[in-house]
Amino acid sequence: MDVPKFLARERLDALLGALAHAGYALIGPRRQEGAIVFGPVRTQQDLPRGVCDSQEPGHYRLCDTPSPRLFGFANGPQALKPLFFAPREALWEVRRNEAGLQFAAVTPAAPKPLAIIGVRACDLAALALQDQHFLAGERPDAHYAARRADAFLLTVNCTHPATTCFCASTGDGPEASGGYDLLLDELDDGYLVTAGSEAGRAMLTYLPTQAASDEQCAAAREQSRVAARQQRELPAGNLGPAFAAQLEHPRWADVAARCLSCGNCTAVCPTCFCNAQVEDADLEGARSQRLRQWDSCFTEGHSYIHGIVIRDDTRKRYRQWLTHKLGHWHAQYGRSGCVGCGRCITWCPVGIDITEGAAAITGAQV
Repeated sequence: MDVPKFLARERLDALLGALAHAGYALIGPRRQEGAIVFGPVRTQQDLPRGVCDSQEPGHYRLCDTPSPRLFGFANGPQALKPLFFAPREALWEVRRNEAGLQFAAVTPAAPKPLAIIGVRACDLAALALQDQHFLAGERPDAHYAARRADAFLLTVNCTHPATTCFCASTGDGPEASGGYDLLLDELDDGYLVTAGSEAGRAMLTYLPTQAASDEQCAAAREQSRVAARQQRELPAGNLGPAFAAQLEHPRWADVAARCLSCGNCTAVCPTCFCNAQVEDADLEGARSQRLRQWDSCFTEGHSYIHGIVIRDDTRKRYRQWLTHKLGHWHAQYGRSGCVGCGRCITWCPVGIDITEGAAAITGAQV
């Protein structure tokens, strides 16, 4: 592992400027409409200084502190997913002209590469799963690949997890173990900066850093230990067999009685990738596009097959979501589909807790 350097707080703009000069479009956490969301940034003045958050099941609020820190909050509703897997995009189109119908693929544009500021460890783990789904195999997704290409990931180790976080139990945080270009540990007076790739090492040479002291390194380690003392845990391992043995467990119905089938959990989940394809035709009938848009296994249409809705009630849909994510993903991707970010708990309107449900159905003691 590379040796961390120290970057004074007032010199963070040197890092942002170096990234912009290298041709990246900068995206970072912004305070917007009562939440922390990713948006364009230019300098550290655009970042949420002194902002903290309060998260509970079905509850999210921001608060202000006198702290100089720019990353003193847990994750907001977004992850990296919408930056690479677009919520809605055209795949191909058909046009009518004198020669008849002509079909053409919609070639993805080559966008400016992204430098994403403030990525957390759980979202790096989620991105690795998305990469495996969209880029591995014989037919990688060209649209995802175009946005993912040359992205620069500036990760920040988490110091203020929400009460809904449980990444320590899934092994995905609060410290990042890899997958980043540069890693920051935020202290009151600045940042420890560690390179994790050749692109990160090259960027580090442009920064006005100095050697990190033993005291600064110790402070960063202590922050990570505190952040790992989370209140929630997910039972370890492949939960699919345990769920399969409890298909009629009363917990499925208990949750279904509260669940609104709104799909919030799948929308904020950083790993969910279900999508639907729809036609978007103009009124004159001269042109139509095939669109891919986000879908959810909680919608009725998701399990519609030739006139039949396979999962025709909320109990079956919740059971499918949990069994697939915590069970079937092990066979497909070699691990669980949950990275412990806790977003599904926070952003569920009725506060359904995935860790409680998994423990109740499996009988696990967590």
